Amino acid sequence: MEDDERTQLGGNPNWMSRLPEELLDVPLWNLAIPGSHDSMSFCLDVSSPVLRSEPCLLRVSDRLFPCWTRPCVSRWATTQSVLCDQCDLGVRFLDLRIATKPKGGRTLFFAHGIYTVMTVQEALDELATWLDDHPKEIVIISCSHFESLTDEDHGRLVDFIITLFGKKLCSPQDAPTLRSCWSRGQQVIVSYGDQQMVLQHPELWTEIPYWYADSPDPKKVIAYLEDQKSRGRPAGFYVSGLNLTEDAPYVLLHPFQNMRKMTMRALSFLLRWASEQRPGSEESGVNILCCDFVDASQFCSLVIGLNYKLPGKAGTAVA
Repeated sequence: MEDDERTQLGGNPNWMSRLPEELLDVPLWNLAIPGSHDSMSFCLDVSSPVLRSEPCLLRVSDRLFPCWTRPCVSRWATTQSVLCDQCDLGVRFLDLRIATKPKGGRTLFFAHGIYTVMTVQEALDELATWLDDHPKEIVIISCSHFESLTDEDHGRLVDFIITLFGKKLCSPQDAPTLRSCWSRGQQVIVSYGDQQMVLQHPELWTEIPYWYADSPDPKKVIAYLEDQKSRGRPAGFYVSGLNLTEDAPYVLLHPFQNMRKMTMRALSFLLRWASEQRPGSEESGVNILCCDFVDASQFCSLVIGLNYKLPGKAGTAVA
């Protein structure tokens, strides 16, 4: 993506470093942060099988008609653009769903319906390079799902993350703000969806709650988020998911549709709700907002702009 295209879409490669002084001591969980849902789904491998965790109907279809099933799944499972382009647009929360392929040895990939071409090592190496070029930007990495990972796989993955990012890692013992992270050279928060590994490694944060409606209906998505808000936000980081979902029977019966078309029809409605939100420590305050196809709208700029609704006193952590 060229620089002028990024500008047209609201490119924000250094937005954290440009926030006003009064927001630098606000805990990061009280800021509005753009995130991408299924961040690595831009590089799905249509030659790979459907995940073993997918519904039986889809797995049977894959065994009988792989040349039809896998491209169909890919059209519905692809939700994002290239990783560093997402970061340039302003995404600071990455939803990384990690897996091993049935015949891929112990190499770690990502997965969404089917597996990716890009490995975990390749993606995180790219992210580390991007962070070196943007030293005041902080990225939250959410590692989850762990399709078919063994204890040894978890150990190797965590060791790689700790070695790669080193002193850039922000530990959960801290209440991170932009100023505190900058003063320590910290740029990476790793949320890990396996509690055993979290207990063994003080560098890892427990899994970040993700409010997810699991519906293809945008009105139901917003109703779900409003219901969750009425119960009060979690302490610390949490995600409000603006993403739609289809089930396996619908995907199989609509092979010529795709997730992008469905998302674009609902996007203005979803973004209208997002524009009405406020971050902060209040019970209704939003934190991380995730969306599909972050490159297709002003989503990132809209979410970043919510931070300017914060009063100077909004930095109090959630009780």
